Amino acid sequence: MQKNESFIQHGTPHEHGYRMPAEWERHQSTWIAWPHNRDDWPGKFESIPWVYADIVRHLSRVEDVNIIVRNTEERDSVRKLLSQCHVAVKRIRFHEWPTDRVWTRDSGPIFVRCDAGAHKVAITDWRFTAWAKYPDWKNDNCLPELVARKLKMKQFVPIVHLHGGDHHVVLEGGSIDVNGAGLMLTTEECLLGKVQQRNPGLTRKELEAVFADYLGIEKVIWLGRGIAGDDTHGHIDDIARFVAPETIVAAIESSRSDANYQPLQENVQRLRSATDLLGRKLNIVELPLPKAVIFQGQRLPASYANFYIANNLVLVPTFNDPNDRVALTILSELFPQHEVIGIHCGDFIWGLGAIHCMTQQQPAE
Repeated sequence: MQKNESFIQHGTPHEHGYRMPAEWERHQSTWIAWPHNRDDWPGKFESIPWVYADIVRHLSRVEDVNIIVRNTEERDSVRKLLSQCHVAVKRIRFHEWPTDRVWTRDSGPIFVRCDAGAHKVAITDWRFTAWAKYPDWKNDNCLPELVARKLKMKQFVPIVHLHGGDHHVVLEGGSIDVNGAGLMLTTEECLLGKVQQRNPGLTRKELEAVFADYLGIEKVIWLGRGIAGDDTHGHIDDIARFVAPETIVAAIESSRSDANYQPLQENVQRLRSATDLLGRKLNIVELPLPKAVIFQGQRLPASYANFYIANNLVLVPTFNDPNDRVALTILSELFPQHEVIGIHCGDFIWGLGAIHCMTQQQPAE
């Protein structure tokens, strides 16, 4: 699809005063794509639309929900299912666009916001290549452009000069987390590793410069590796998340024999050594993992850190595990003004993603 030049902006978001807001800042809406790829949940797909309906039921109480469907027939089917689940359909907006998968955290636009001017919210359009792993990604790669056109928003395309030509920088929303005040979390495994390599030839320093220009980031805190079973090879949203400008929840594994124990211990050590922009230590809160979730011999990336912060609401994946209650209590204490709700993701995680992976927030003007 050709880029819509009328919306593409010259310069960078930082030059125009934009920054990426924290997830807890006020939302206009949440964007999701309705599940249709049965290959993502082989043998368990029938339950997945009902999980989605439950998530939409909660989200639609607190903000608008934009749902991407493939066609009119699917739109009508989804509307009927949502009505059966007593969803506030007046807060639902449907968009008929083709998609490959449902993970809008990674394929959808990353919104940025400024405090002045007529256009306070804009879109950054990063390239999406299905985690540098799968061949079917071209429909999903079009989503930021389609959203920009629909919302008539300014659109910034992160392009750098690399290997003698222009390179459209690849970035997935699940690989980063921000505090809205200049700090970013990410992992070396995902953005600097040689496996599933997103941007061959771009160095750590060059990536940090791109994040400064396009997301308003002043300091990147680099962690090491992600969790076992993570199909994305190191996304941050399964291991560490900002819950306040100075507070991070960090996933930990208590069993020394588990594959996650050592990598997560190393990540926590890095976090405890990290500082904010003024050199102050950050508040690190440990968040347990559930016991290993294994299906058909495959370790799945089950983590309570894959929660989603909506307006006065936090949706947390749960797994019928004793630590469900522990994790919900920890997050309830960290979000005293929010309703914290567990969403059972025992079947959903078979698709190798959970609640944060399937959502993308649009900031309020």
